[in-house]
Amino acid sequence: MYLENVRDLMHRPGEMRERERDVVTPEHFGEGLAVVPEGETIHLDMRLESVHEGILATVVADIRYVAECGRCLTEFAAKGKVDFTELFAYTPTEADEYGVHGDHVNLEPPLRDAIVLALPFQPVCRPDCLGLNPETGEKRTAEEVADAEQIIDPRWAALAEFQADHERVEGETAPNENK
Repeated sequence: MYLENVRDLMHRPGEMRERERDVVTPEHFGEGLAVVPEGETIHLDMRLESVHEGILATVVADIRYVAECGRCLTEFAAKGKVDFTELFAYTPTEADEYGVHGDHVNLEPPLRDAIVLALPFQPVCRPDCLGLNPETGEKRTAEEVADAEQIIDPRWAALAEFQADHERVEGETAPNENK
């Protein structure tokens, strides 16, 4: 748990403290193709403010996650920033998700939620990743992609011929229109 002591802020509206802290993930955060692994260090920049209802926490976290490319299935690591603002109520009600417990707030649940929502759903190792060749399962190269664009699927061959005829006819009529 990431407990942060707020004794010096409790019931003092207008008081504010800025703090930095490094925390270690107790388990992996996220599912699917991208996760923050267990044991990863996360740097937190926090601003804790006392308000009438409780403690308002504004947190920016520097994270490192590991992912599998959704196109070529290569594993890679990346960095990111995650931020959240959450109110920890002195007397939590059903509407309040988090509360002040004793003289501490637990930052782990909102941090986990923010990280999971910020992780990419379909991560890519690089923006121009070409993915895998559907026939061989190997990584595609730029030459393969260019060759694949020239190969016409037999199901669409008739339309390709229609397009070629249409372009040829337009090319022949265009000069005559200028006369």
